[in-house]
This record gives sequence, C-alpha cells and structure tokens, in this order.
Amino acid sequence: MGGLTAAEHQIRLAQYGPNRLEERRQHILNKILKWFVSPIALMLIVAAALSLFIGHVGDAYFILVLIVLNISVSFWHEHKADKAIEELRSKLSVRVRVLRDGAWQDADAESLVPGDVIECTVGDLVPADAVVIDAKNVLINESVVTGESMPKEKESGATLYSGSVVAAGVLKAQVAKTGNATYFGSIIASSKPASRTSGLERDILAISRYLLVASLVAVMLLTTVLAVRHVALVDILLLDLSLLIAGLPVSLPTVMTLIISTGALLLAQRQALVRRLAALEDLANVDLLLTDKTGTLTESNIVVESMRAYAPWRGADIIALTATAVSQNPRNLLNHAVVEYANMHHIETGKLISSIPGDSSRKRTTAVVELSGKTYLVSSGTPPVIKGLVRAGKYESFERDVEIAASGGSRVIAIAVRSNAAHESEEYDMELAGIIVLSDPLRSDAPDIVRFLGDEGIAVKMVTGDTIATARRVAEQLSLQGEVLNCRERAVMGAISDEVFNRTGTFAEVLPEDKLALVKMARASGRILAVTGDGVNDLPAIRNADVGIAVANAVDALKAVADIVLLSHGISVIRDALIEARNIFARLSSYATYRISESFRLVVTVLVLGFLYADFPLTPVQLLLLALLNDIPIISLAFNRVKRSSRPADLHSKERFVAGTLFGLVGVANSLLLFFVMTQWLHLSWPLIQAAFFLKLAVSGHMLIYVAHTKARWWKFLPSGTVIAATTITQLIATSLVFFGIVVPALSLPLILFVWVWAFFWMQISELVKPLQHVFLFEQKKPF
Repeated sequence: MGGLTAAEHQIRLAQYGPNRLEERRQHILNKILKWFVSPIALMLIVAAALSLFIGHVGDAYFILVLIVLNISVSFWHEHKADKAIEELRSKLSVRVRVLRDGAWQDADAESLVPGDVIECTVGDLVPADAVVIDAKNVLINESVVTGESMPKEKESGATLYSGSVVAAGVLKAQVAKTGNATYFGSIIASSKPASRTSGLERDILAISRYLLVASLVAVMLLTTVLAVRHVALVDILLLDLSLLIAGLPVSLPTVMTLIISTGALLLAQRQALVRRLAALEDLANVDLLLTDKTGTLTESNIVVESMRAYAPWRGADIIALTATAVSQNPRNLLNHAVVEYANMHHIETGKLISSIPGDSSRKRTTAVVELSGKTYLVSSGTPPVIKGLVRAGKYESFERDVEIAASGGSRVIAIAVRSNAAHESEEYDMELAGIIVLSDPLRSDAPDIVRFLGDEGIAVKMVTGDTIATARRVAEQLSLQGEVLNCRERAVMGAISDEVFNRTGTFAEVLPEDKLALVKMARASGRILAVTGDGVNDLPAIRNADVGIAVANAVDALKAVADIVLLSHGISVIRDALIEARNIFARLSSYATYRISESFRLVVTVLVLGFLYADFPLTPVQLLLLALLNDIPIISLAFNRVKRSSRPADLHSKERFVAGTLFGLVGVANSLLLFFVMTQWLHLSWPLIQAAFFLKLAVSGHMLIYVAHTKARWWKFLPSGTVIAATTITQLIATSLVFFGIVVPALSLPLILFVWVWAFFWMQISELVKPLQHVFLFEQKKPF
C-alpha cells in the first residue's frame, strides 16, 4: 500500500483530468443566439429593419450599434460573474490525506486520480469513488447519493461513493473513479438542476410583467388613435416598438445580477462565502438565529486550563496517555489542545497501537497505547460515559471536580485506564485516572453582537451539546434573554410547546435530532430561521433551515450543503452577512421604485400626447438613446449607498408600487406642463421642443434616483459616489448632445439652463410627494 509516485500521479492526471464535476458550459454562439431571440432583441431588430425599409439608414445603423453594445455589456457582466464564481469555488476546495511517494500528505481533492490511496476520518467527505483497503468501525452516510438515511457499515473491499460522508471510524481506500466518471457524477450529468427563485426575484419579475402589460395596453390604444388619424403604418410601428423598449426594464437582469453578485463578493472579502445567492434575500428576512456555542460565540481555541490526577496517577501521566490515545485525530479541537499541552510542557508521549475515534454517539476515544514499555487501554471522553466504564466505588471527589469545572463554563475530559490490556474490547472495570479541564474563552465581541442582532429584530438562541451548567454560564456572559432548557430532561422534544420555545434562550445537552426538531418547530411557527453548524450531524438541521450557515471549522460535508460558509470564526461574520443582505434588499427595492416611476412616466406621457397631437416629441431613435442613457445610472445602483432596514426586511410590494406610481404621476405632470409651456408660451418650433424634451427626460429621470433611493430628504442621504458620477456623466452627455446638435436638434444655452432649472424644480415636487405614499398605504389598510 505505497500509493502512487509523483510521476505516476502526473501521468494519470493528464489521462483522467482533475477530480471535479465538469459543468456543461454554453458555447459562445449559443449565448449570442439566445440573446438574439429575446423579446427585447427581436424588437430592436424589427425596429432596425423598419428603419431601413422607410429609408432611415442612419437610424438603422444606430439601432444596430445598440444591439452590438447590449451584447457586449451582457458578455462583459457574465464574464465577471463567472470569474467571481470560480474564485469563490477555489476557496471552498476540499482537502484530503493522500499517500504519495510512500508518505502521507495533505492535497487538494481535485488532484486525486484513480490508484491514489486516501485516508478519511469522521466528518470527512469521500472525495471520489473508491474501494476500502482498511477499515476500523467505519460507518458511511450515503444519504446524499442513495437517499438512505441510516449509515452503512463498510469493511475492506467495500465500495465508497463520492459525496458520501464518514459517520464513524477511520478508513484507508484506493480511488477507483474521479470527476464525472463517479456514480455521483453520472447522476449529476443525467439530471437537470432545478432553479430556485427567491421571493424578491419573483417580486421584481412581477414588476416587469406589470410594466410589459401597461406598455402593451398603451401601444394598442396609441395605435388605434394614430390609425384613425391616418398616420403612416410604418411610423406607428416604429413608435410602438420604441415605446415598448423605453417602457420595459431592459437592464433588469443585469442590475439584479450585479447587485446580488457584488454583495456576494463583498461578503467574500469579509470572510463569508455565499453558495446560494438567493440565500442573501432570505438572510435579510431572518428573525431567529439558532447558533452553536463553540467557534461562533467562543474563541474556538481550546486550551488545557488545569488537570486533576487521582492516585496513583500523576498529572504528567494522564496528559501523556491521553495525548498518545488521541494522536491519530489531531484535527479535533479537544485532542489538539491536549497534544499541544504535552508538546509545550515537553511531556513525553508513547506509541499508539490501535484506536477507535470518538464521535457524537460514543462520546469517547478508546485506544491501546504503549508508554514506558507498558501497554495500556485508555478511554477519554465525557465524565458520565467514562464513569460507566470504571470499577464500582465512591467518586465524590471526581464528581465535585467535574461540577466545579462545568459551573465555570469549562469542558472536562475524564480519563480511565486499564493496564496490560491489548484490545479495545477490554473496556470495562477500568481505573479512573483523572480529569483534564479545557476552556474555550468567550469572544470579546460576542455580547455586543448578540445585542446588535437583537436590536436588528433577530432573536438569538444558543443551541449546544454542552451540559446545562456550561450553557447557563455562557448564556449569562452573553446576557442572552430567556431560560436555559435541558433538552435531556424531556423524553420527547415534541413536548416543548411554542410558549416554552419562545421563552427559552438557550438549549443545552442537545443531540443532533433535537436540533432538527428545534428547526422544524421554529419554521412551523412562521419564523424565518438561520442555523449555524459544524459537524456532519448538523446536516439535517442546516438543510431544513431557511438559511444554513457552516461555521469556519465545519466538516467538508456540511460546507457542501450550506447556503453560506464562514471562513473565519465568530459571530461577527454573521453580522456582516446580515448587514450586506439588507443592503442588497434595499438596493433592489430602490431600483424597483425608480423603474416603475420611469416607465409609468414615459408610457403615460407618450399616450396622452399621442391622443392630443397624434405625435410625440421624440423619434424612435431618440427614445432608444434615452433608454441607453438611463441604463448607465441604473446599473450603478448595484454599488449604491443605502440606508438598510433595522428590522427583518419585507417585500412591501404595495409600498413600491405606490411610491413608483406617485413619482410617475409627478413625472407625467412635469412632462405635459413643459410641453404646454414650450408650445403655448414660448412658441418653440417642433425640432426645439424635441431637443428640450430629450434633455428634460434624461436630466429629470436621473435626478429622480436621488429622491427614490431614500426615505429621508434626498439632500440628507446622497447616493454613493459611483451613482453620483454615473448620473452626472449621463446628464452631461445628454446636455452635450443637445448643445452640439448630435442626434437631436441643437439648443441654445439659455434654453438648456431653463430645462435644467425646470428639472431641478420638479425634483423638489417629487420630494414633497413622499409623505403621500404613507397616506395611500394607510387608506388601503382601513376596513371597508
């Protein structure tokens, strides 16, 4: 069992490729074709064809340029998103112990090839299909692959499937298949992943449908009026197509992708990886957090605080024996603390002969060790379990020591020893050798963050497997509200009523099935729930939560199914994720309000002027150019500064529709009054009216972003520098076009200044109607 050599590995890696599931990437020609058959693209193409048909060659070329520009922007953003996803995936790579050149080494699971020899222990994700070479009390959870909930025992010669999880024991196996050739890979290749759309995404798409229907109704009415007045059919069709394009949220997919992916990248910089983007919206709505203690509320830096040896054993003896017994699984925090203590204090350890690693069911490690020429059977684990293995007697001192340590929030490892034992089966009638007291200090920022989450409308409940004394001590340090409940005092978790659940702040001595029961209880009561976890036994709870969070020290299997993976320890990362989630929600919400307003303003204005004058000041090309200029500041909203909600977010669809409609009505009044002033008072020619209208729509539309993005007065909470720069640049571009007479007739400087002042004045009118939305919403809530 020497494994592969480095040279053999490189040959096989070139032959079989990396051990990953290769996704079916869409060919660039398919992407281009997909864009060309979209409704917006088809309308642009028809508009270009009609322009060529009536001899407007310049308009046709301009529309074709817009088509190329839209494709380029779409590809650019998609490339950025793909690159960001690849970077995030690289941070979630699975590590595995592999035997190469006769030595065990830590390697990336993607480097595995058929023939490699690997070692897996409790909590490890099986990285490839493999055949077991050596196994000791091994149980494998294959629920991800086969759907069977109960773990299966595996012996030498048994097959392991990629994606399954080691539930107990330690094994060595030889890799048989990798990547898409694995059983799991074949399942993925033959199935189409189901898309999961968040509530906010559905809400935004509903807005798109609403705007589409409104635009189509306006088009039908306008077409009827213009046809009755004998306007040329081609001109009607061009105006209708341009109206549809200008009224629809063309940049909707780009804006949504940018806002969400930008938030995900910001979270990655703050040590939180988002595996399911829709989880960011769910996180914005969370009102309850069930959090682990270790590593989240505490430092996750377990150290040996003290020890107590019982005659004839000495402190150095119990450290040497325990450090040797647990040396095969140093990744366990408790084991690592004992081994580190032995190294720091130069305590000589012995030789490990065989062992059964500890797990959540056994609650102890059992090992046969050799120390100073003698053989011992050593059992180290929780005091109640170890006490059941020792010979009968009075252990008042032991029980008092354990109680004192636990009451201070410390963890206790009890050690029992049997001399001259050669096998783990002799684990009975042992001597109680002593206890090791371990502590994991509370994080300095934990109390403040728990208080912050409470202020944000999120109740925090601690769920821990520790004793009730330890749990109560930590709860007091955190100032957690509510009672401390011992889950072992109730035979059935279902006996906990909603009232008891709501008044409990800490659940102690929790088993994996208890945690799942708590999750189901919270969701049944209508709570939006986030749950943290670290072990393979947390899988059911993480999967059933609205937002499953794998903490930094979580096993690979848990990280593979969690919605959010934390890269650093502590609850502060959860706080950062919550803040960014609500920022994303606020950005999408302000975009929806702005988009409704702009589309409503343009559609109604075109409709009214079409009825009255059988015409509209802007040509189809000018409307298309206006839509393009609008897209620039809209896309910048992905980076906007927003005032997030201090309570769990809500969609408030009616609120956005009311606000958008009110701003839209102000825009309609603005446009119609300006048209009346220019025709009846200033007696401007049609080309000048056309240019002034173009400038007004561009400038006032971008000013509305300042008003719509905040519920405060616009000058008290300005947008981000990116949005200010984008709106300023597009306003200056529109002003330059009308000043130099590009695409639209030229305007004099006094008229340009008049339009700017007019737009700024109506910006303040829009600001004044903000309070009216609350009046309308209040009226809606009144009973009939």
